Amino acid sequence: MKRLIYQVSVGQPSELYKWCIASTKKYCEKYDIDHIVQTEPILKIGPLNWEESNRSDNVKKFGYLPIYEKENAFGYFDKYDQIAIVDSDIYIRPTAPNIFDDLKEDTDFGGVIEREMPLTQEYTQKIIHYSQAQYHNLETDHTPNQFGYEFYNMGLMVMNKSITKYINGDTPEQFIRRPEFKKFVDGIGYWKWSTDQTLLNYWVRKSGMKQQHLSWKWNALFKGIRDDWLPKAQFIHFFLKDRLPNKGENIELLERAMNNLPNDIGKRI
Repeated sequence: MKRLIYQVSVGQPSELYKWCIASTKKYCEKYDIDHIVQTEPILKIGPLNWEESNRSDNVKKFGYLPIYEKENAFGYFDKYDQIAIVDSDIYIRPTAPNIFDDLKEDTDFGGVIEREMPLTQEYTQKIIHYSQAQYHNLETDHTPNQFGYEFYNMGLMVMNKSITKYINGDTPEQFIRRPEFKKFVDGIGYWKWSTDQTLLNYWVRKSGMKQQHLSWKWNALFKGIRDDWLPKAQFIHFFLKDRLPNKGENIELLERAMNNLPNDIGKRI
């Protein structure tokens, strides 16, 4: 089985990104997994007509949406049997097992559902409102419960090669440019602030591909899940930069948080 972990870090990487990517590099070496870190934009996906789009002025000035660079990984299935796309702000513990071994052979896509995580009460309220805005108006089988709509956090995606039948031979750019995805790329209406997460959740649902709900331990949202659960996590996702010291630039504190007992985590950060 040829396996790949794909990450994107375009521009000058933060100390947080350097630390997290280094942990992924060591992880890949441990399990003989290929590791690619894309450091330059390739796809440069943005609305075809910026004036008609609903994207913010800051995004328009940038000229493209960097978040869609991750989907460049779809172009590597001719070389690999399994691919994981891992955000560059995810730290992997040295003791973490091989995530690819957790993906069932008859599964196309695996990811972590946010509402299935051991979330804080504060973050639960956030995803209830977020998921209502993002998924309520989609023509899919998304259904809410008391914790909001079911959606994957796409900071961590694990895929078998069988998923290519839903890519239908498209290049990564052709895939994102599909007409049914235009509203997400353009940021129309409810999706003004959307990332690739909404587009990919829509695709996974609409396509009917075989899905696997992975354990929350593979994508533990730092300050999204309860602090006392964090030591049980394998992959820790530092997605809330405003909740980190110096926006994640104080690596010494983050390292201590990764190795201390549950009661110390969060108090020092």
